[in-house]
Amino acid sequence: MRGTGEVETGEPGIAAGIWVMEKSIRNRTITIIIALLICVIGIVGFPSTFQALKQNVANRIHLGLDLKGGMYLVYRVHVMDAVNAVTDQGLSQLRDDLRMRNIAYASVTKTDPTHMLLKGVPQNRWNEVTMLLQQEFPDWYVGSVAGDLTAHMLTLKTTEEHTIENDAFTEAMATIRRRIDALGITEPEIAQYGGHGSYALVIELPGESDPERVKNIIQSTAMLELKLVRGGSYPNRDAALASFGGVLPPDTQLLPGTSDSGAPVWYLVDRIAVVTGHDLSGAEPSQDQNGRPDVNFTLTRSGAARFAEVTQRNIGKQLAIVLDNTVESAPVIQNRISDRGEITGNFTIQQASDLALKLRSGALPASLTPMQEETVGPSLGADSIRHGIAACIVGFAAILIFMLVYYKEAGINADVALILNLLILVAALAYFGGVLTLPGIAGVILTVGMGVDSNVLIFERIREELRAGKSAAAAVAGGFEHAFKTIIDTHVTTVVSAAILFAFGTGPVRGFAVTLTIGLTANLFTSVFVSRVIFDYVISRRAVGEALSV
Repeated sequence: MRGTGEVETGEPGIAAGIWVMEKSIRNRTITIIIALLICVIGIVGFPSTFQALKQNVANRIHLGLDLKGGMYLVYRVHVMDAVNAVTDQGLSQLRDDLRMRNIAYASVTKTDPTHMLLKGVPQNRWNEVTMLLQQEFPDWYVGSVAGDLTAHMLTLKTTEEHTIENDAFTEAMATIRRRIDALGITEPEIAQYGGHGSYALVIELPGESDPERVKNIIQSTAMLELKLVRGGSYPNRDAALASFGGVLPPDTQLLPGTSDSGAPVWYLVDRIAVVTGHDLSGAEPSQDQNGRPDVNFTLTRSGAARFAEVTQRNIGKQLAIVLDNTVESAPVIQNRISDRGEITGNFTIQQASDLALKLRSGALPASLTPMQEETVGPSLGADSIRHGIAACIVGFAAILIFMLVYYKEAGINADVALILNLLILVAALAYFGGVLTLPGIAGVILTVGMGVDSNVLIFERIREELRAGKSAAAAVAGGFEHAFKTIIDTHVTTVVSAAILFAFGTGPVRGFAVTLTIGLTANLFTSVFVSRVIFDYVISRRAVGEALSV
């Protein structure tokens, strides 16, 4: 009777265990179905027609430069231009500060981008100059000049020079990004090219069909300066120099321009601008009084105040509107002007629009020199897509067939996991706006290989457990438990490698790193979670002691 009692008390326990197991399978199955639905919605959305479905997929899966076609550009940023600009500002500030304090001096000149030479300061005023330099020029070293007791050399500190260079490079990248974004180009890639301190950047523009316009907008410094005209217009540079005896007046420069008839002319202008592009608050394409395209600009409050003061003092004189060291126009100041101005010239509507765009996005702090320019045609991209997809299909089909043949019914389990893995990968690219590149397709193929590797590790471990005489349920549990550590180790190692590629690579290489990382993350879910649910479901439907097909 005791034995009967044990059976009677055991049956409810077995039934409860089966019920708990079935409930666990059901809950995990619901989780998988929800994940599947989320993936499908991410890829196709809610289309009403088949055409809408195709359009949704095309809009959600962004193609990289090598698949879609477009432009690949590498530019050198001449950061020394920014250092030169800082030295010019320092030169002007030092002269103004000495003048305001009534300190006499013979000259203040720039000997190179990082040095200024101050000459002729009386010995009895040098203590005042020293205090001035300490207060207003803390980023400069001050040293004496051998053989001249009245001369002192100001040297820009190396740390400050590097800061200016790094800031100029960062600002150049931000300015170019604003210009590209204003053009409406989708998924541009802008990154540093080479190692730290290379001061070169790479720009990838998928799908761009007007390379010349884009290069003009990117490369143009778009430095707007308003300068008072001291002489001109002259028919050529030699004539301008001859009118001053071959020597230009101090703090002036000659700049080229174009007359109303289209002939080249030259103007003598102040070296220091009244206002610059940094004082702009806005710029829009417009039309002048004759209906010709021009650009209207507005100034910030501080820029408008300076502009109003200078124009009020110089009524009747010419004011040169200088863009990238070229005089676009030189109108006569008729009255006091404060916060608005107009740039006229022989512009087309497109040129006026592009100029306004460049002014709004800000001037480049340094000039650019092209190092590499490539244009990838859409037909080449289409070939890459076709060959890449063909490679994926052939490889994927071969793997599916191999798993079915070698692992029999368990191979179906592996194939379902692999298909879901790819679905999650594509959905993640759609949700996060990832870009699919040709190396990215290679990352997809490698992901499939890693997925197969995970399944093989699990299945072989289950086979070992079965050969050791364990039951099907115990073999599956042991196989997953022991294989999990190896799977985690291999996946983490590969993800770390992908992170390094993403950190130091450019667009296509980053595409490989992104797809590989997403695929490996999805593989952990499919090979460990989904595959285990399928195994548990199969075991729950088999009779006790029935062999497991693996």
